[in-house]
Amino acid sequence: MTASIYDIPVSRADGSTTSLREYADKVLLIVNVASKCGYTKQYDGLEAVYRSYRDRGLVVLGFPANDFAGQEPGTDAEIQEFCRLTYGVEFPVFAKITVKGPQKHPLYQALIEAQPRAAFKPDSPLLTKQAGRGAAPTPGEVGWNFEKFLVDRKGIVVARYGSDTEPQDRTIVSPVRKLLAV
Repeated sequence: MTASIYDIPVSRADGSTTSLREYADKVLLIVNVASKCGYTKQYDGLEAVYRSYRDRGLVVLGFPANDFAGQEPGTDAEIQEFCRLTYGVEFPVFAKITVKGPQKHPLYQALIEAQPRAAFKPDSPLLTKQAGRGAAPTPGEVGWNFEKFLVDRKGIVVARYGSDTEPQDRTIVSPVRKLLAV
């Protein structure tokens, strides 16, 4: 990675610019989210993981994206309201960004550069579905909504998980717990 993820500008849902610097020394779970996706129910799991581990230093960061089948059509204000009212989301949800293609946000360029391929479980329904359509995940691109990137306290991207890996799955929670124990 050429730049620290902490130095990349991001926009809050209110339009103000910030960076992830305020989360330095935290363990981050960065997720591209969408309100009208088959995986949208993962907001519950993301919030549960956040509430379970935030006091130990975990922060879940949601980045809405409308890159997959138009599944995040709302405005930033509508997305915030949806997350809060429907799922009780307390973790930070930022302004909508692009996570794939030539207009990919620099944060996602850096995340993907650090972890070009998402890890999927061997019995992944998403991989099976994509293979049936001849649409295997493309290295260098996010494959669908709710992919998850795990970042350690030093800002190093240590893992990337496929969309159908639930936030509370041991393949995510176990590394999170190890990173928080340091």
